Amino acid sequence: MDKTDVLIVGGGIAGASIGARLAGDLRVMIVEAEDVCGRHATGRSAAFWQASLGGDTPERRLSLASKPMFDSNWPGSDTPLLRPRGAVHLTGPCGETFAEASELGGEYRPARLSRDELDQLIPGLREQWTGAWYESSCADIEVAAFHNACLGAVRRKGGIVKTDAALASAQWDGQAWHIETSAGPIATAVLVNAAGAWGDQVAVLAGVPGIGLTAKRRTVVQLRVGQRGLRDLPFVTDLHESFYFKGEGDNSVWVCPLDETPVDPCDVAPEELDVAIAIDRFERAIDWPVEAVERKWAGLRTFAPDRGMKFGFDPDQPGFFWCVGQGGMGIQTAPAASLLCAALIRGEVLPIELASVSAEDFAPRSIRS
Repeated sequence: MDKTDVLIVGGGIAGASIGARLAGDLRVMIVEAEDVCGRHATGRSAAFWQASLGGDTPERRLSLASKPMFDSNWPGSDTPLLRPRGAVHLTGPCGETFAEASELGGEYRPARLSRDELDQLIPGLREQWTGAWYESSCADIEVAAFHNACLGAVRRKGGIVKTDAALASAQWDGQAWHIETSAGPIATAVLVNAAGAWGDQVAVLAGVPGIGLTAKRRTVVQLRVGQRGLRDLPFVTDLHESFYFKGEGDNSVWVCPLDETPVDPCDVAPEELDVAIAIDRFERAIDWPVEAVERKWAGLRTFAPDRGMKFGFDPDQPGFFWCVGQGGMGIQTAPAASLLCAALIRGEVLPIELASVSAEDFAPRSIRS
């Protein structure tokens, strides 16, 4: 039987980043049901770091706290983790006021663009757009590099990452968890549930009631279009949040209809209707001929009933730690969220980097108004 101090169920960015924080000081093991870590959400995410995302919420405070950690390439990435992109929030049919950014200041405060300025930045936009708000701080997150750096840090510090190791059962004896997996039995003092869409299922296997997690499908389509010079095109969306697109190659873009379709946890695939909606919204937004669909895929995003992230020990089950409900902000908040989770698991005061964060905001069974 393997023995460890902390067993993390789920090898996506949530579990990998917590493991990177804890390994070295504690014996850490990550178990992943799939043959690779991060297959369903992390590995299919078109992730951005965007200051305005989430509005004035505790999640945005985690995001802002994460920015310096990304800038320093935590936890030891060999390549930069952020690539400058910029974000354009189109105004017009959905109004002129960018309420989600009203609390942002300094380098994160968006700048107003007139229609003429917008045309210089993005030629071909349809006539309904009156202008935009521009976030210069928005950046692509190099997801694979970040995820690999976290898993590498776990292994480098003596932790273990096991794939093809699905959780079968977990029993608490009052002192420790006795766990059965498809890769063998494990004993641990702390069981961390970082299983994403499968979070409630993992809880039930451990005899812990679920918290009502819902997995939702998100679709992305790569289009080849009749326009050149698009590789560094900003992230473009509307204030109604009905679509986004961004440059990918010289004449290709990624387009998302910002769908949130509830699904059972699974290896999700794109639906043709969502692909068609993405193309339609793109064509209604900008006059660039669509020449071909080059790629299409879908991933899972998981939400608690109040859409708040849930981090902390279960109030009714010793040794069971929740790290779930990251929704669409899991990657851009992971540096700070993992620091929060590591402090809670160790029973320590939150570090100075989290001065703006309250652990109570993320209590697993709380319902945020």
